[in-house]
Amino acid sequence: MGQEMENTFDVIVIGAGHAGCEAALAAARMKAKTLLLTINLDHIAFMSCNPAVGGLGKGHLVKELDALDGEMGRNIDATGIQFKVLNTKKGPAVRSTRIQADKMKYALRMKKRLEEQEGLQVRQGTVERLIVDGATVQGVETWWGEKFFGRAVVVTTGTFLKGLIHVGLEQFEAGRMGDFSSVGLSQCLKDLGFEIGRLKTGTCPRIDGRTIDFSRLEPQYSDDPPKPFSFLTRGITGRLVPCYMTYTNEATHEVIRSGFDRSPLFTGKIKGTGVRYCPSIEDKIVRFKERTRHRIFLEPEGLDTQEYYPNGLSTSLPLDIQIKMLRTVYGLEKVEITRPGYGIEYDFVYPTQLYPTLETKRIGNLFLAGQINGTTGYEEAGAQGLMAGVNAALRSRDEEIFVLGRDEAYIGVMIDDLVTKGVDEPYRMFTSRAEHRLFLREDNADLRLTEKGYGIGVVSKERYDAVVDKRRKIEETHELLRSVRLKPTKGTLERLLSLGMEGIKNPVTLEELLKKPEVVFDNLKRIDSRLETVEEDIAYQVELNVKYRGYTERQRDMIERTRKLEDKKIPSDTRYEEISGLSKEVIERFSKVKPFSLGQASRIPGVTPASITALLVHFKKKGII
Repeated sequence: MGQEMENTFDVIVIGAGHAGCEAALAAARMKAKTLLLTINLDHIAFMSCNPAVGGLGKGHLVKELDALDGEMGRNIDATGIQFKVLNTKKGPAVRSTRIQADKMKYALRMKKRLEEQEGLQVRQGTVERLIVDGATVQGVETWWGEKFFGRAVVVTTGTFLKGLIHVGLEQFEAGRMGDFSSVGLSQCLKDLGFEIGRLKTGTCPRIDGRTIDFSRLEPQYSDDPPKPFSFLTRGITGRLVPCYMTYTNEATHEVIRSGFDRSPLFTGKIKGTGVRYCPSIEDKIVRFKERTRHRIFLEPEGLDTQEYYPNGLSTSLPLDIQIKMLRTVYGLEKVEITRPGYGIEYDFVYPTQLYPTLETKRIGNLFLAGQINGTTGYEEAGAQGLMAGVNAALRSRDEEIFVLGRDEAYIGVMIDDLVTKGVDEPYRMFTSRAEHRLFLREDNADLRLTEKGYGIGVVSKERYDAVVDKRRKIEETHELLRSVRLKPTKGTLERLLSLGMEGIKNPVTLEELLKKPEVVFDNLKRIDSRLETVEEDIAYQVELNVKYRGYTERQRDMIERTRKLEDKKIPSDTRYEEISGLSKEVIERFSKVKPFSLGQASRIPGVTPASITALLVHFKKKGII
């Protein structure tokens, strides 16, 4: 009995990649006794692909993860070696942060963070099967025969489920290069009745920096000053280094074509569907025949290594072709490979089998997060991991679930896309997927989400107090701008002209003046000295609030209209075949997805407005709505 109690937990997390780390930390922060099991303790939070965090759309997920007290933002701030904000010439809604990592320091710091977390136990072990009683998960059993029992289980296996690596026509089982794949757990999920698919991703060869001619390449330096990801990071103090840019050419493309007869992608060896938005280089030159070159970013893998990651050259071509290909690239004529690029196929679970909480519909208290749900990227995985960890902790003590809507977070957009529309290729987050992106900016993620996270116990008091203080300062600054009124006197007009601003004909407040396109907050500091003490992030929020007020008010009205459907919940035991006015096809779609609300039902592909009306009429007759 003592041994069984020792091996009993509130939450068990399988896998310590980016999803697993966030799931385990979130559950433990919520006071759930948590166990994290991973195949290799030395590869916790390992960056199997590009050594970077963030990017277009992905940066929004990291900011939201941080606002909910996730670790990814703080971890990359502490171990970053190049900091960039992308899309700075575009509107604030689509600006995204991207930080290059020292990948070994990133992994080591995350491991240390896990080991320090109160209530979290980390163990090495390969989970072979889930222990299920009826339709509820009870625990897990490892390859060594150990049994661990838990009230909730989170599966975050990444590319490890029946992982198969391809380099040319050679193939072998592995979860990633150097790690065993997980075969038993994949079969267990199939035996439990889950619909399993097959996806493919890949990575670039790594190259020896001592053999790169940097003098001929274009350096890409960090922003000055560098902007951190975490809202709690007060400054970046680590050493920063540049990335470098170069391009493929026609000679490169010719070498690549010469290897097509030994490419697993074109000879049918690879069966899984690849990433549309991050294709291999061989796929690029087939799909974009008109392009004579493709951009390559040479990214350092860390401060204490000479290895570089040639971002843009993901490939599964034979090793000899990889070497020849690289040596046709400007600046890489004498380059040496340290590790080959490869393609990897793996099993995933079709995510329409999940609720918006990421709990499976088939097995109670079982949650899935990360690439097992058909996504790609550290950021998508980490965000799912946190949500799964939070809901697993809530489920373990029978408390109310936590779901973010599409109008509240990119996390909500991603999860809704997965569980409502499903995937037929690896899912990647983009700003274009969010219909309310003017609200869902990187800069206001803490204002949107931190209070929600504090309410369920996943956010610390320190972070919550910081947001309360930030909100107060924003409102005080708005009040100050409204209280100062300028009159069109000669002195005022001369002052405005000296600041490069147009004159005024009628009295205006500083807030009204700030609405003008040519006026920025810094201009106002020279009009009223009290504004000089306003912090940069506060000034930025105030300026955006003023300049985009008309747009945001219209979007808020749209959100209120659509929220009415989101608030109308659908009972989980609804029998759609009993509802008149639904086609056989729509009944099948509803029965498969089991929508959470009328809002989710309306977003299922193939569902018409008439079908939603039929649901509405039926539920009103039943007195449910």
